[in-house]
Amino acid sequence: YFNYTYKDVKEKELNLGLDLKGGMNVMLQLDLAELVRSCAREKTTEQFEQAMATARQRASESHEDFISLFAEAWDEINPNQRMSFDIDLDKLSGDVKNKTKATNAEIINLLQKEAEAVIGNSYNVVERRVNQFGVSQPNIQKIARTGRILVELPGVKEPERVRKLLQGTASLEFWQTYTYQEIAPFLQDLNDQIRDELAALEATEPAAEKAETAEKPATIEDELAAANNQEVTDASAELAEKANPLFSKLRPLGGNSACLGIAHYRDTAAINNWLNNSKVAFPGDFVPAWSFKAATYEGLQPDTYYELVALKGAAGKGAVLDGGVITSARVNYNQINGAAEVSMTMNSTGAAKWEVITEQNIGHQIAIVMDGQVYSYPNVQNKISGGSSQITGHFTQAEAEDLATVLKSGKLSTPARIVQEQVVGPSLGSASIRAGLISFIIAFLLVLIYMVIFYRRAGIAADIALICNVVFLFGALVSFGAVLTLPGIAGLVLTLGMAVDANVIIYERVKEELNAGKALRLAIADGYKNAYSAILDGQITTLLTGIILAIFGSGAVKSFAIVLVIGIITSVLTSIFITRLIFEARLKRNKDISFYTSFSKNFLKNTHINFLDKRKISYLVSGALCLIALISCFTKGFSYGVDFSGGRTYVVRFDQSVTPEQVRAATFDAFGEAAEVKQFGGASQMRITTKYMINDESSETDKMIEAKLYDALKGFFATNPTLEQFTSTIDNPNGIVSSDRVDASIASEVKRDAVIAVIIALIVIFGYIAIRFRNWTYGMGGVTSLAHNAIIVIGFFSLFTGILPFTLDVDQTFIAAVLTIIGYSINDNVVIFDRIREYKSLYPKRDLKQNINDALNSTLSRTINTSVTTLVVLLAIAIFGGESIRGFAVALTLGVIVGTYASIFIGTPVMYDLITRKERKANKASAK
Repeated sequence: YFNYTYKDVKEKELNLGLDLKGGMNVMLQLDLAELVRSCAREKTTEQFEQAMATARQRASESHEDFISLFAEAWDEINPNQRMSFDIDLDKLSGDVKNKTKATNAEIINLLQKEAEAVIGNSYNVVERRVNQFGVSQPNIQKIARTGRILVELPGVKEPERVRKLLQGTASLEFWQTYTYQEIAPFLQDLNDQIRDELAALEATEPAAEKAETAEKPATIEDELAAANNQEVTDASAELAEKANPLFSKLRPLGGNSACLGIAHYRDTAAINNWLNNSKVAFPGDFVPAWSFKAATYEGLQPDTYYELVALKGAAGKGAVLDGGVITSARVNYNQINGAAEVSMTMNSTGAAKWEVITEQNIGHQIAIVMDGQVYSYPNVQNKISGGSSQITGHFTQAEAEDLATVLKSGKLSTPARIVQEQVVGPSLGSASIRAGLISFIIAFLLVLIYMVIFYRRAGIAADIALICNVVFLFGALVSFGAVLTLPGIAGLVLTLGMAVDANVIIYERVKEELNAGKALRLAIADGYKNAYSAILDGQITTLLTGIILAIFGSGAVKSFAIVLVIGIITSVLTSIFITRLIFEARLKRNKDISFYTSFSKNFLKNTHINFLDKRKISYLVSGALCLIALISCFTKGFSYGVDFSGGRTYVVRFDQSVTPEQVRAATFDAFGEAAEVKQFGGASQMRITTKYMINDESSETDKMIEAKLYDALKGFFATNPTLEQFTSTIDNPNGIVSSDRVDASIASEVKRDAVIAVIIALIVIFGYIAIRFRNWTYGMGGVTSLAHNAIIVIGFFSLFTGILPFTLDVDQTFIAAVLTIIGYSINDNVVIFDRIREYKSLYPKRDLKQNINDALNSTLSRTINTSVTTLVVLLAIAIFGGESIRGFAVALTLGVIVGTYASIFIGTPVMYDLITRKERKANKASAK
């Protein structure tokens, strides 16, 4: 141990998840449709385009990879046509025996291999970019068969910078340019075309809805000046937009620059639409492109206006040179003004081409374009030899470093876009750590105290085992390199309650042996021996649900599952072996061991409740509750979390109290649609969920929505933050403290996986119980009880959402709670079933009904006791665990309460009714 340095220990410390440490979680979707198109011939058939369109449509609703969906679509649309008419086999890296007679199956196989290679290459590129970004303990994973890459970056505080770094393909290109004077006549024609189309559209509207008309201003310049004058009336501004719709959004700068004008980021989409659908005969090689960074002209609001640059394509190929010739890139600083810039070095082929290109364009501008955005368009002063060049563009140091990183790390083989994203600010992460630790410490102390109060010295032994369990659990998490999240802490706290479950089973069994007149040593030995089967069966069923949750869950939910699985294993080991070692040590020294106090000695002892006679009442009560729950589910529905519904969620912290109604009204004005707004924690923190522009795949959409949100909410701050302060909480505790974004396709996939996970869990538990007890009626009784519990908990979340003062969202965390309830609730059923099996073996001539009632009464103390220990820790989570985990804790608390009731009044009675029905049928058959 003394050979470890501080650095060694620091590197092996427990990894904290994003919700505790702050940071960013991103799911990148590689565009495999673009890969297929890149492998197609220049001229494709109509059937190929139909298959591509169909596959794209299905990809938004399916979890299958795009290549498989394309193959399905092709078989439906072109069952008898060979793909080789459209797919150019020379563009694929694989090979077939006979290219002219290649079957469609062989081509799809080649495309699958090509996709695997692209995903592997993209993973390596992303990994290099992340490593060069300088994040500690990043987590990068390929998601099998989906074309997705998961990237977790703890501690990151600049999400916009990360988005640009990860989504950029690093497709660097050098373009010739047109000047404004060359393109201006075409822009004027386009402006006139749009004006006439809008006028024609207006003429078709009812006369009552038409706006008043006025004379058109003499010149564009006069109108633009009028439109930008702060004192201009609303009527004249509207008039200006009608007269010159294009130039009211795109402000021309004139001159011989390649810049055609500047536009507010909100207007770029409209301008793109007009240019793409223009009937004006622009030059065939004209390509408009927006600047990478907002313009910095004097008098303009920062980070608001972008330049539109006129690119000029070289004959038949667009760019005159691509970035494949770049061999190195680094950040330098301009010797005159000290500005950051990126210096590039080209290979010999690129250097020779660059020399010719610069010589031919002296006096003109060359645009440096990456991923379709113009980084700079400098004037060529003279011929550049040697292959060295610089990219300038008013970069900050961070932007220059990121550009150099992207160029050095290489080009992504296919475009990538973010389909799921979570950002947690450092302040929210700190609050989560504090809340998690408080709930853990309080729960830990309460369990320790409860065990001593109820079991005296035996309780102290259980407490020692519990402390060892926590040490082993943390050690295992560190050894496996697991990541601890807030749900993971909840799993840790839940493990405390479940850890003493095994001790309660053992101690209650020892008490029964002592009451039967056995000596202490023999009672302990028999108590442990007779409790093993119940402990193992109960823990195995919970373990199975934990494994299912780990397979189908992701992110924080997977962290919870891993903690739960490891906790179950360490709990069984410590509760059985460590307590037994302690008892054996005391017995050797003839020390007394007490298993009860005066309070607990006769707790639920010698009860004679006829549970089975009350089963019809319990069936009616449970049936009514389940019916109400189902009606609420199908009529009122649920408040879905963003990972189930798709959309964006922002947690915004203000510096003073606000109301949800105020924020809801402001965001409606900004987005043009209703956003869901709920108080999240205190009155100065709101959670805002919207589906605004969720299907827009533009890389600038997130930035634009954050700007709209800022414009809508800045008036609610006592001290107005800047846009940068609002979107980043590096130096400012207020503003957006966390955000989530999930595309609709991901949301539907998560929802489907959740349903599958619950169904599989029920099937697995049914199978295990049926096999373990060698009777399917036991399995059916247990599963009926579990389904009953799940329906009531789900119905509660539907019925009381919007009523209780905290969120009851149905999301991945909620499904984790339902699966945990399923796994935990079966424990009570298993213990009861185990005792029934024992009594049937001991008293075979007794009536089944009496054996079952006796089993229920004899295990009643254990059933109530284990539920209380678990409820103690769950209440600690619900009260002290923080807002984001409260709904999870409420679901588990309700599940434990309902599960305890169901194990006595539903699971066992159903099993009894099935057995007696089976016997009646057998008797009738034998009588015939």
